[in-house]
Amino acid sequence: MEFITTSARETHQLANKILKELFVRQHQGALVLALQGELGAGKTTFIQGLAQALGVPEKVLSPTFVIMKRFGVRPRIKYGASSLGRDKKSPAKVGTPINFYHLDCYRIEKAKDLDGLRLEEILKDKKNLVVIEWAERIKNVLPKDAVWIKFEHRGEDKRRIRIINYQ
Repeated sequence: MEFITTSARETHQLANKILKELFVRQHQGALVLALQGELGAGKTTFIQGLAQALGVPEKVLSPTFVIMKRFGVRPRIKYGASSLGRDKKSPAKVGTPINFYHLDCYRIEKAKDLDGLRLEEILKDKKNLVVIEWAERIKNVLPKDAVWIKFEHRGEDKRRIRIINYQ
């Protein structure tokens, strides 16, 4: 899938739309969004749109120096029974608590640099949404069902956003 956005607002709206679709997707552990793209390509703006859709009350900035931030949220969006640790007999409701993890691997050279963050444990928990900027730097530790999203700057406020392996 491919999208073109021409403003931060459009990128936020796209993030909201994609999030609603991905929440009903089957996944083994955490729902992982692996973001790729050069500086200024729109990754953080997209994540801010995700955070807004999830009801994160604070402004979300890239955790470049702390590497990872966790937000406990009760999403305002309704998601399907098969997602985030739910089964078909127990449908999820608006406001069911989840953990939203935002990682920025810009300063990471290899996955071993993340030791101590409990990333392996975080990636196994179905109640987690994990969004990773510069994910290609740690691709060898990411689950096979991670959703890869590529961002390209196309001048001014125009961005090309491609979901590469959405299943």
